[in-house]
Amino acid sequence: MLSKYFPNVASNWTAFTQSIIETLEMVVISGIIAFVISLFLGILLVVTQPDGIAPNRVVWNIVDKLINLFRSIPFIILIVALIPLTTAISGTAIGVKGTIFPLVIGITPFFARQVESALNDTDDGLIETGEAIGLTNLQIIRAIYLHESVAGLTRMTTTTIVSLVGLTAIVGVVGGGGLGNFAIQYGYQQNQFDVTLACIIVLLIIVTIVQILGTLISEILSH
Repeated sequence: MLSKYFPNVASNWTAFTQSIIETLEMVVISGIIAFVISLFLGILLVVTQPDGIAPNRVVWNIVDKLINLFRSIPFIILIVALIPLTTAISGTAIGVKGTIFPLVIGITPFFARQVESALNDTDDGLIETGEAIGLTNLQIIRAIYLHESVAGLTRMTTTTIVSLVGLTAIVGVVGGGGLGNFAIQYGYQQNQFDVTLACIIVLLIIVTIVQILGTLISEILSH
């Protein structure tokens, strides 16, 4: 059946399966790193904002403007601009190893805003209660902000991972590996439409699985 409907995929099966593995590696590795950084930045934005529990206009403005700056740069341009820095950090600007850094830089601003939004939905009354009973700022962050926002953070993380899957396809344009690179190399350059279609199907399956798992986890945490 594969040879009948996807002959070019069948003839390049090893490369195709390797591209799927590379895509999953990029999503998992860059996603974990971006989550940690974004959670820190999101908390920092919420805590230091003018009406936060530890207002600091200088810190808030610096972080806020940096996030806005990187969010405004199209990802394909950002990849190219980061090539020298990526090479210095990773030792290469191609393949999975060379895509982790630009993927983290590309998705973190979006992710940080999502975290900020989720944390800002926390009931102000709970925060005021925490301050009234003498909780420290760290205790408020852990016991109120993060605890009350866990379901929202799960939904935001799901949305971000879906966006990250799309970014892994874009890095294929500059030799980043994964399904994007496979689709460009075989589907576009060699005019093999079945290869392009197969890559689309696999990406849709990955996104669907992520969305279903994220929804289930969010519903469980909500209860």
